[in-house]
Amino acid sequence: MPSVSSPESRPGDPTRGLAFAHGGPVVRGRLRACPEDFVVEEQLGYSASGAGEHVLLRLRKRGRNTQEVAQALARFADVPPVAVSYAGLKDRHAVTTQHFSVQLPGRAAPDWSELEDESLTVLAAERHHRKVRRGALRGNRFMLRITDVDGDRVALEDRLRAIAAAGTPNYFGAQRFGNAGQNLDCVAELFAGRGRRPSRQRRGLLLSAARAQLFNQVAQARVAAGCWDRVMIGDVLTPAGSRGQFLHDPRDPEIALRLARLAVHPTGPLCGRPGRALQPLGDALKLERAALANWSDWIEGLQGMGLDQDRRALRLLVEDLDWQWDGDTLLLGFDLCAGAYATSVLREIVHL
Repeated sequence: MPSVSSPESRPGDPTRGLAFAHGGPVVRGRLRACPEDFVVEEQLGYSASGAGEHVLLRLRKRGRNTQEVAQALARFADVPPVAVSYAGLKDRHAVTTQHFSVQLPGRAAPDWSELEDESLTVLAAERHHRKVRRGALRGNRFMLRITDVDGDRVALEDRLRAIAAAGTPNYFGAQRFGNAGQNLDCVAELFAGRGRRPSRQRRGLLLSAARAQLFNQVAQARVAAGCWDRVMIGDVLTPAGSRGQFLHDPRDPEIALRLARLAVHPTGPLCGRPGRALQPLGDALKLERAALANWSDWIEGLQGMGLDQDRRALRLLVEDLDWQWDGDTLLLGFDLCAGAYATSVLREIVHL
């Protein structure tokens, strides 16, 4: 395994120095004075089928992370942890609504209401024919309350309209990197073969953090070059709302129109072994290589761990964006696709 020398120190939030697409925040404010200031509603995109060996649960949690709730469900239902599944991780310091499935073949479901307390409410429980799969959700609705807002409200609302029209860079948020970015230090230890061998779950989190860090370097380079939302020669593009990918054809006159309509996005790398994922060419490839020139050890480490390459959209659409004021408190609501971070939107608006 290659040794890893970090190309930069990472005190605190690893996303703090990333380039802004809209010029940086225009006001200051406070978020998460209490969990109710950060409300997330998971949009699964389908309903329970009504029959099957799984129970599809819709839960509202407060002050608990997703893995804690999954473990509690396994204990309560007397099933192994692998029998419990969820679509995505949700923050502890928030009020979040999300879905879990519990596999109970040939068994009656327990009385789920007995799980309820001040931190957990069961909103629905129905039979379903398959488990909830990681990442298999339409997106999330965020309802945020930013208090003690100080600054130019006119500039703030102009910024919100610009984001609704153009989106933001699709950076991975600070949550991906652990408290004060500590997961990245653990990644360096893992790739260097130092320290204790992490559990399978912990290893997966660290590898995800490594790929996120490398993606953010490329995304930042595209933002700095003014082309995070524009096509480059050799770009790999993805249609909005799709996992499909295709190489940009400079002879296709429709691409510029589709980009302007937010119907297609340029992509950045999720590093790993060469596989079936399309590879950029020309100018896009040159930019990615330059952005990752100091991270070759991390790329080799991801390849050595068996991860295959993939791509991720560089542009994030912020849909159904609305806002209102309550004194010096901004009430903000918007929808994001699965895998996107509300903090990547907020950093363009408010310094928290």
